Amino acid sequence: MMEGTELRNYDLLLRHDLCIVQEINLFVHYCLLAMPGVRQTQLRRVISHPMALAHCGRALAQLGLDREPVEDTAGAVEMLRANHLLDTAAIASPRAASLYGLDVLAQGLQDESWNVTRFLLLSKSPAKKVFKNSKTSMVIAHRGGSMMVVLKVLSAFSSRNINLKKLEVINSSGAGQAPVMILDVRGRGSLRAFPQVLYVDCEGSIEDPVVKEAIEEIERFSVFVRLLGCYTADTNVYDLQ
Repeated sequence: MMEGTELRNYDLLLRHDLCIVQEINLFVHYCLLAMPGVRQTQLRRVISHPMALAHCGRALAQLGLDREPVEDTAGAVEMLRANHLLDTAAIASPRAASLYGLDVLAQGLQDESWNVTRFLLLSKSPAKKVFKNSKTSMVIAHRGGSMMVVLKVLSAFSSRNINLKKLEVINSSGAGQAPVMILDVRGRGSLRAFPQVLYVDCEGSIEDPVVKEAIEEIERFSVFVRLLGCYTADTNVYDLQ
């Protein structure tokens, strides 16, 4: 994974009453797509999701195309087709080219062949009991003292020999920065604003007494803790090309 976390996805998850029920990893395969009959020399710009543009940075620099970010890769393809853009290409999957009847001008546009994207499957209901390759995700909100909270979170897990798979700190307390909005699913169902949050993934199930103890310890010194899901983390990396 080259560009880190797509934080907007977490923001959307936090605003809704949804649970992570599975994790899947896919190899990234990006193609340069254009309207039928358009040649590469006719292109002036390329549109796609910002992450896709970043993943293909070296290839796009060689092509000399202006980059324009849009909402997502499929949306870029739809925009290309709907507006009949003849000077614009889209970066998307081979499957998108097939669905929308576009020409594939180049394949394997990603800078690194090993690039993998993590996908989370969401549901309105929590996953059933998870025993194998289990992972628990949560968001921890606090107000001030970021480093102290991080150290306490690390201690809660390390003292119980629980492996962390992710710990990401978001600090929005600066001037002009919007707070992180989190739906309080255990309260009145209202959105609550927090200036500082931690996204945490740990190995183990919430059914495990040791993991439960760690979460209970964190709840004692945090303002707010919300479990995002306990789920199976598939160790395979799939290729949908």
